[in-house]
Formats: sequence, C-alpha cells, structure tokens
Amino acid sequence: MALLHRSDAILQDSEPGTPLLRLETMNGAVDYKGRPAIRSKSGNWRSACFIIGVEVGERIAFYGIGSNLITFLTGPLHQSTAAAAKNVNVWEGTASLLPLLGAFIADSYLGRYRTIIGASLVYILGLGMLSLSAMLPSCTTLELELASCSPKLQVMLFFFSLYLVAIGQGGHKPCVQAFGADQFDNHHPEECKARSSFFNWWYFTMCAGCLLTLSFLNYIQENFSWVLGFGIPCLAMLIALVVFLFGTKTYRFHFEKNNRSPFVRIGRVFAAAIRNRRITVSDIAIKDEACNIIPCQCSKQLKFLNKALFAPKGSKEEEVCSVNEVEEAKAVLRLVPIWATSLVFGIVYAQVRTFFTKQGFNMDRTIFPGLVIPAASLQSLVTLAIVIVSPIYDRIFVPIARAITEKPSGITMLQRIGTGLFLSIITMAMAALVEMKRLEAAVEFDLVDKPNESIPLSVWWLIPQFFLFGVSEVFTMVGLQEFFYDQVPDELRSMGLALYLSVIGVGSFLSSFLISVLEVITGKLGNSSWFNDNLNQAHIDYFYWLLAGLSVMGLTLFIFNAKSYIYNQKSIA
Repeated sequence: MALLHRSDAILQDSEPGTPLLRLETMNGAVDYKGRPAIRSKSGNWRSACFIIGVEVGERIAFYGIGSNLITFLTGPLHQSTAAAAKNVNVWEGTASLLPLLGAFIADSYLGRYRTIIGASLVYILGLGMLSLSAMLPSCTTLELELASCSPKLQVMLFFFSLYLVAIGQGGHKPCVQAFGADQFDNHHPEECKARSSFFNWWYFTMCAGCLLTLSFLNYIQENFSWVLGFGIPCLAMLIALVVFLFGTKTYRFHFEKNNRSPFVRIGRVFAAAIRNRRITVSDIAIKDEACNIIPCQCSKQLKFLNKALFAPKGSKEEEVCSVNEVEEAKAVLRLVPIWATSLVFGIVYAQVRTFFTKQGFNMDRTIFPGLVIPAASLQSLVTLAIVIVSPIYDRIFVPIARAITEKPSGITMLQRIGTGLFLSIITMAMAALVEMKRLEAAVEFDLVDKPNESIPLSVWWLIPQFFLFGVSEVFTMVGLQEFFYDQVPDELRSMGLALYLSVIGVGSFLSSFLISVLEVITGKLGNSSWFNDNLNQAHIDYFYWLLAGLSVMGLTLFIFNAKSYIYNQKSIA
C-alpha cells in the first residue's frame, strides 16, 4: 500500500492544479512508472491488443513445432509410431505442466511482466537450437540397419532444444494471458463484460494465426526443409517479444496488497487445519453461528478448514489464520474436483496431434493432381472451426443467452465447460467410426500388408472429427481459462491459468500411460497391438471407443461436481 501512496504523490506533483478526483484512477493498479493507472490512458483493449498479438506469435512458434512433431520423429529420427506418439505426449504434457512452475515464480517473485520477458528469451534460444539440430545430417534407414551411422548427437540436441522450448513456454503461457486479463477492471461494469469477451477473442486470434501456420509451415517442413520449418517459428517468437515490449507504456501493473506470499498463506491454512484436526467445533472461537453474524466471510463448504481459525493459547497475532485466508484456501480446494473431472478432455486433446494426424497420413491426401497436403495440415480444421465459431458464440449466442439468463457471460463457466465435454464424446465416436471405415477400405483393396501405400479413401472423411473437436475447444478450453482465472484468489491468477494448462499436461501423460499399457496388453493377446506400426493392422478405433467411454464417465462426474460448486463472490458468471 505504501507504493500506491507514493504513486499518488507523484501524480499530484506531475500534474499540479489538477484535482485528483477528476482523474479516474484504478484501485490497486499502477502504470509502468509506478503511478496510479488512469483508466482512460491505460489497460483495456489498447493494452490487450498488444498482448493478444504476442500470443499469436507464440502460438505460431509452438504449433509450428508441435503440430508436425510426430512426422519428424517417425521420419528423420526413425522412431516407431507408438514411441513417437508417447514422446509427443510426454513433451506436450511437460510443456503444459511447466506453467505451474512459471506461475509460481511469477506470482511469488518476479511478477508477470518480468517472467514473460525472461521466458521469451529462453523460448527463442530453444527454437534457435532446434533449427540447428535439424541442420545435422540424418541417418538413412539402411545406415541404421547396418549400424554405420549413429544419430545420437542429433537426437540429444533435438530433445534438449525441444524441452528448452517447453521451459520457455512454461513461463510465457500462464503469465501472458493473466497479464492480458489484468488489463480489465473486474469491478467496472463495462470492463467486466469486456474481460469475458477478451477470453473469446484471445482464443480466436490465437487460432487465426495458427491457421495460417498449419496451412503453409507443415508443407515447408515436409517438402522443402526442416531447418526453415523450425527457423520460422524462432523468428515469430522474436517478433512477439518486440511487440510485447512496444506496449509497455500502456500496461496496468498490479502489486500484492499482502506482503506474505499467497502460497504461504494457503499453506498455513492447511497446516493449521491439520494441526487442529482433533479440536471439536465447540472448542473453536469462531463457530458456525458467526457465519450469520459476518455475512459472506465464512462459507458452509469445506468446514474442516475452519479449524485453522482456532488460535491456541499463547499464539501471536501473525500466527493466526484469518477468515480471508481460510476462504482463499477453500477457493483453491473447490477447484480440485472440477480440474480432475476435466482430465479426460486432456486425453482426447492429445490425440489430435498424434493419432488423428497419423490416420490422415495413410489416406488419400490429394487435393488435385500434383498437390498432396501434409497430414499435419488437417489440424488447421480445428483452428478453422475455432475461428468460425468463436465470433458466433461471442456476438450471437452470448447476447441471446444474456437476455434470457441476465448473466454477463450468457451461461455460467461450468455450463460452457460441460457443453464442450459433451461435444468431445461425439468427436471420439466419429473418429472411431471413420477409423473403422478406413480399416474396411484397407481390407477391400488388399492393402493390409502394405503400410506405405495410401488407402483410396479421401482424407476429407476426417473433417467431422477435426472440426467438431475445434467446436468443443471453443466451449471447454475458453471456459476452463476463464473459470480458473476467475475463481482463484486475485494474487494467484497466473497459477489459475497454469492449472487450466495442466489439464492438457496431465491428460497428455495419461494418454501416454494408456498407450504404453494397452500396447503391452493387446500385444500379448496373440494379435497385433492396437498401435501396430502398420496402421492397417492396428486398431486405433478400439482406443477411440475406450476414450469415448471414459469421456462419458468424466462428464457424469463433472456434472455431479458442478451442481454442488459455489462460485466465489467476486464472480458474476
């Protein structure tokens, strides 16, 4: 608070004779010089546009690497389909879990602005080294069989660079989006509505940039040069950093009002509740009746954490947990069931850049004579769906729903997430049916034992599963972003977005685990594995049906938890 008082003095000195009341300042926000942020001169869409532009560049870099990663692993690095799929899942899982570390560093030490700059530099270094690894000569299949060539140097440099990119993304991803949402005042009616739209347009512009990337970058990688294909994402990330720095003078910065780290405060509550676990309610100074005396301070859920309010004799005042600290801990704990029941969506998400793409690789990808599209370009259908549906959702669906429900966002965040989870079930069922059709075509044209030949079945059969998954992302992914940002304590908003990303990360690891287990089990039954390198002898359709069943179970549990969830008082969704 002392910082804000000093800032007020700076503002008065810098504009003598101007009454402070005439300037609409932001409560708790300052500009880049530490002065109270003036609403008309900072934040809102003027700042958000810079930050959205940064995210477009970062997503071009990330998807430029990740979208076609399985092709590079099974091609120049000569990995098997199952091994490549597991490596992609592990890398994506790591890249989606590292934001938890990045958010911790940002929320506890560096702040979002500095973390973004530092992470961007690591990101650029990793992308540059990745391009360097692609310059090294690759071994041919014959050289590997004769053991006359060792790809160890290339493999080591490639994976080191790849995980350096993951580290950069871990610091960049949660902070950029949280920093963007921070530019809107949740207590201002118009800016509150704008913040809800921010999450929609954030995802829209991000995917619009990726759509162009997937359309031409994958083609460059497969038909011209992997070096150039990895170099372009490096350039995009460099431009993104420059754009971010250009917007510095317009940003609103928020500083902690409590000198104690939010992680320490929440940890103290759990530690105190465990320490006082044997204490009965009658022993606690603040009983349930106090909740009726002090409205909105004691919540009825997770009452066992109220034991943290009990102060043993001789305790110092700073050692006692406050009601606000207990409510912060409850807010975080209430998120766990929602997070856990969303993990199945993360498993489904992992299939788009692995088996969905591999499906298309074995199908007829000829658009017209002489032009064969890369299999990874099919992922652009997901982003195309997001680009088409996001404006419709924001400009048509939300106003109609808002008129009916009288909620600023039209429907609640959990309703939005649940809708996306339902659509993901239909997506997996469609994918399974198309794969069954592809296997039937392989038998019909006697191509079961010819994995390198394209099956005369058009790749356009895959359009429904890619497009519908994009629609499900508009609901689930954007809903998860807004939900975790809004429902965590204000000082943990970077961590909130990291939790949303961890749904994808843990889902990727679970996908890799499922593939490993099922590969062993199905391979021992005397038949070929579900994930046979020859996809014409594999049964990915069985895997898809399994994921559809797991998704039904996940949605059922999600609905059960969503019905009992109580939104934080700050939420108006």
